[in-house]
Amino acid sequence: MTVPTLGTLSGRKLVTDLQSLGLQIGEDTAGIARKGGAGPSDHKTITIAGQTVMVPVYTSGARRSPFLASPPDQHGASTLVRDGQPLGAIHFPAAPRFYGLTTADGVPYWKIALLHGRDTLATTVHQTCIRYVDRRTSCQFCAIGQSLEADRTIAYKTPAQLAEVAKAAVELDGVRDMVLTTGTPNVIDRGAALLAESARAIRAAIDLPLQVQCEPPRDHDWFQRLRDAGADSLGMHLEAATQAVREKIMPGKATVSVDRYMDAFASAVLIFGRGQVNTYILAGLGDSAEDILALAERLIALGVYPFVVPFVPISGTPLENHAPPSPDFMKSVLAPLGRMLRDANMKSTDIRAGCGRCGACSSLSAYEH
Repeated sequence: MTVPTLGTLSGRKLVTDLQSLGLQIGEDTAGIARKGGAGPSDHKTITIAGQTVMVPVYTSGARRSPFLASPPDQHGASTLVRDGQPLGAIHFPAAPRFYGLTTADGVPYWKIALLHGRDTLATTVHQTCIRYVDRRTSCQFCAIGQSLEADRTIAYKTPAQLAEVAKAAVELDGVRDMVLTTGTPNVIDRGAALLAESARAIRAAIDLPLQVQCEPPRDHDWFQRLRDAGADSLGMHLEAATQAVREKIMPGKATVSVDRYMDAFASAVLIFGRGQVNTYILAGLGDSAEDILALAERLIALGVYPFVVPFVPISGTPLENHAPPSPDFMKSVLAPLGRMLRDANMKSTDIRAGCGRCGACSSLSAYEH
């Protein structure tokens, strides 16, 4: 029995359902996983019909999911089951080879950067944020400090460390792009200086497409500096579509308003090009489908790719018990958004580097066809 490919109607539905409902797995299931940290987490990487996706497995919702994966064999092969009915074969990819290496000063490579999806390397350069320490200002979904507290990462990744790991990941595991994100260290450049320094070192060591991610810096000249440093694309993440939801869920970050983001997007597209500026939107935080689609229409008109993903409640955060969006809600957003992107000829496959290109945290790319 074979699961449907992602490009088919049934394949899109399956992945959308999995990413909303999660997947039950055994405690000792091997493979690539992520807990805590910046951005979407509490996932495990699985391959379905040749497509690599990230699926929630460590959330409370996943423990109640109708989906179950049988214990994988020594090659990572497993059977996906829904409500007791086998659906077909899936695969848990093995950890990449570069995870087994350490730097000269003894830091494991996997504490510096992680493999996301099939072939995207990702790192949080500065593993803290000026807002995280105070829940009155922090993003309520964020777990940037958890992985640091659990000794799964280091507080600051130097440019030399990032270059060393990136080179190894390309040479040993065929990594094709890299994401450099950061906690916000200040309200002036908002991390752009750190990202530029890191990008410059990586590009000096290896020819690897890079996406850098930060809040909009006050000085939009940073966009050209980031491009000159070697960044191929830029992510500036709104997280939510409406200012009201942003103020409720991310009170500190919401002080940088949607309008200021839109101004920054317009400036950045002039530097990076149409489709090479992306923004993350977490569906399920309180915005309606209409709110998300209205914002997406504005973003696409500016030349910004709106990467809409289902919100995943991360354990240990204030939103750990917040329900993820239903599969029907996600389809009500992703299907029309896919048509909008198709009509605008703005495709994830044209993004040079970053979350939209990787696409593992959302089934959006399947709706572009």
